[in-house]
Amino acid sequence: MRIERTKNSLRNFAFGVLLKIYQTFVPFAMRTLMIYFMGVQYLGLNGLFTSILQVLNLAELGVGSAMVYSMYKPIAEDNETKICALMGLYKKYYTMIGFVIALGGSILTPFIPYLIKSDMPADLNVYILYLLNLAATVLSYWMFAYKNALFQAHQRLDVTSKTSLITTTIQYGLQAFIIIFVKDYYLYVIVALSTQGLTNLITAFIASKMYPTYEPKGKLEKSELKEINRQIKDLFTAKFGGVILNSADTVVISAFLGLTVLAEYQNYYFILSSIMGLVTVLFNSCTAGIGNSIVVETREKNYADFKKLFFLIVWIAGWCTCCLLCIYQPFMKLWVGSDLMLPFSVVILLCIYYYIYEINQLLNVYKDAAGIWHKDRYRPLITALSNLVLNLLMVQFWGVYGIILSTIIATLFIGMPWLTHNLFTTLFDISEMKKFIASMLSKTLIVILVCGVTYFASSILDFSDIGNLIYRGAVCCIISNLAFYVLLRKHQEYKECVNLIGKILHR
Repeated sequence: MRIERTKNSLRNFAFGVLLKIYQTFVPFAMRTLMIYFMGVQYLGLNGLFTSILQVLNLAELGVGSAMVYSMYKPIAEDNETKICALMGLYKKYYTMIGFVIALGGSILTPFIPYLIKSDMPADLNVYILYLLNLAATVLSYWMFAYKNALFQAHQRLDVTSKTSLITTTIQYGLQAFIIIFVKDYYLYVIVALSTQGLTNLITAFIASKMYPTYEPKGKLEKSELKEINRQIKDLFTAKFGGVILNSADTVVISAFLGLTVLAEYQNYYFILSSIMGLVTVLFNSCTAGIGNSIVVETREKNYADFKKLFFLIVWIAGWCTCCLLCIYQPFMKLWVGSDLMLPFSVVILLCIYYYIYEINQLLNVYKDAAGIWHKDRYRPLITALSNLVLNLLMVQFWGVYGIILSTIIATLFIGMPWLTHNLFTTLFDISEMKKFIASMLSKTLIVILVCGVTYFASSILDFSDIGNLIYRGAVCCIISNLAFYVLLRKHQEYKECVNLIGKILHR
């Protein structure tokens, strides 16, 4: 089966963006209600439990990624027997993972209070909240989670986006009522956790309707099973490293600086992660298509596509960085007030972190689509451990500054160079690596220049809070994109992207 990569990518992107916009603005409203009706410490608790459960999800070991990757070839070849056997293995592994998480989570229970410095709300029992979150995580693996692989491998994430749109609407409606009228945090958590189960059930039902011939049955050959297990083993270090990199910041801030500082940081990070999420929709929409392309297209064709996508991400990430630099503080002042704001120097570090994250994300998408996990198995672990060590050292001297700076240093000087080398020695031509690095550095200098020009232009006039936000937003939209056009329009990738967009619009 030759997947319609462009059509599916567009469909996935459209519904993914719709869902992400919805899941950005409505949770933003929920956070606002939480701040004004219940208190900022409750936001800190949300972030802490999310990070702890990400650590427990290490038990997943990258099984999902390995299974989706293993399905690319049998789907391209219409090998129904092998797809069913893969689903059977996937179901078996996810059942085992649920038990492992339940056991590991239970062992961790007595230590949970030590991860909160001192400002825990007096009316809450941290053990009950933790066990509720743990139970929901375990059940999410047992409730038909393996069927999600079919949508990912067939590049039909638009189906899961539609399902999430329905279930999260129910969730947010109930939670808003609870925050305003009931003010019971336990009920708030229970509603959020129940929604995950409902989403799993609906997704499984749709998967059975769309792919009725795919059932978890049959067995793989020993050689195939051995190869999948090797991939899972290789993916564990990537999973472990990613969890530490994403969760260490939250846990360290909670343990050393308290829930209030954590909530302030997470208000800023919520904005950042929302923008990351919108760009991630683009990556997720393309991943299965990239995997299919790697199977059926030449190395030269794949590298040409990679360069086009890199150019597009530089423009998008560069523009978003300009917006963050100019709009972050005026928006935060309007949203949470001056008392819950962080200094502008923190904003600069967050902008640097954001840009690095998006470029690194593109490299990771190609690594995952090509299944380059064995060669890459040590990089995520070493990067994450370096970040953790730097976190623990720098938080004691520079607080939140040290937390963000440690992540930037670990990613920029360890993770990205290593990942780039792995891609070009495995998937692309090694002789092209120096040219790509030079292109990446030159485009980054352009982004820095455009950010400086945009920030200067946005600072010329000063208005009231809302007026200032509108003025700076207009400057970011016009000045930054005009500057990118002037500086990037002569690049070959610009012409290719314009031609591609023209073809898409024509279709």
